[in-house]
Amino acid sequence: MSQPKQSTGGSPNGKLTISPAKAETVKKLRANVGQLSTTTMRELERALPWYSRLSADERSALGLVAQNGIAAFVTWYERPTMPSWILSDVFGSAPTELTRSISLQKALQLIRIVVEAVEDQVPHLAPEEDQPALREAVLRYSREVAFAAADVYARAAETRGSWDTRLEALIVDAILRGENTDALRSRIAALGWKAQERFTVMVGSAPLEPSPTYVGELRRLAGRYAQDALVGIQGDRLILILGGLDDPPGAMARLADLFAPGPVVFGPEAPTLPEASMSAQAAFAGLSAARAWPNAPRPVSADDLLPERVVAGDDAARRALVQKIYRPLVAASNGLVETLSAYFELGHSLEATARELFVHANTVRYRLRRVCDVTGWDPLLPREAFVLQTALVVGRLASTGKPAGERPAGRS
Repeated sequence: MSQPKQSTGGSPNGKLTISPAKAETVKKLRANVGQLSTTTMRELERALPWYSRLSADERSALGLVAQNGIAAFVTWYERPTMPSWILSDVFGSAPTELTRSISLQKALQLIRIVVEAVEDQVPHLAPEEDQPALREAVLRYSREVAFAAADVYARAAETRGSWDTRLEALIVDAILRGENTDALRSRIAALGWKAQERFTVMVGSAPLEPSPTYVGELRRLAGRYAQDALVGIQGDRLILILGGLDDPPGAMARLADLFAPGPVVFGPEAPTLPEASMSAQAAFAGLSAARAWPNAPRPVSADDLLPERVVAGDDAARRALVQKIYRPLVAASNGLVETLSAYFELGHSLEATARELFVHANTVRYRLRRVCDVTGWDPLLPREAFVLQTALVVGRLASTGKPAGERPAGRS
């Protein structure tokens, strides 16, 4: 599409000259800039319902963009140049306010209204022979402004994306370190976190060379199952913090597929996001000890790795076994600790345990069921029996003396 016609004749000083018709049009345009701006602002309020709902400052910023656009068009029409100046002359310092106030779709609606307002005035601004050139110039100019607006929003999105990525990394690091400060809560709010409960941390190996879309794909998949998700890659480890998780077993099984080969461990559920640090610590401890259980499911709970974590020197796992298994068994009395100990020592035989304790086999079965009720771990399942046996070992080591609950049970 050609530019508005411009005379190629030269003046004595070597400057380009313009036709009398165009000179008259430029003169009228300059004289009517104020009127065009007023008409445009009135049309914005009439045609765009969302415009009147903006705050006074927001309307002022957008009105300034419209007025700058009209004034810059007059200058451009007189001397068409490359469009690179549009970002500074039209938008000025408004891009930040513009992208915060309205979406790109609304910005283009605003540009359309401005263009239509100017087009409607073409018959009053230009002689008949110059009207086609003026209309063509308006269309070309509006195209350049639209491209410039898209560039403004693209740059803002890139900046916001980079900032969000850095902010997310800071939050993940703070949670892993156990930070619980106003700064952390402020950062979480700035990131737009909505979940208020049920937080879980998953850890595993990160891909050696993740694709540019890897993190976005992982975040989108997590968004199907959780209200919010934070993704962090620290060296060769991938951390996923999930909030408001629905259907945890199914969700984590699906999310584990996006981790690199190797163990994937999830920590216990935390009631608040700052407390997710404990879930993360348990998950990392489980990840370090997971190789001791080659046939562990993927993903595996950090609590299912308590025996391996104890052997690896995890004091939190030792305390968990004592507090959640050993002490409840001792407190329950009724011979549960003695029955469980004999059951393990005698090769998991119900009959041999009954003979050792001088009780009926049904009594042994009853007591083992009680162990499951008290602790949540079933001694009749080999893996869970291993957890219970480890709990007995660390519990006895933690005791200063022999608990009363471990006296011989006698006949029943």
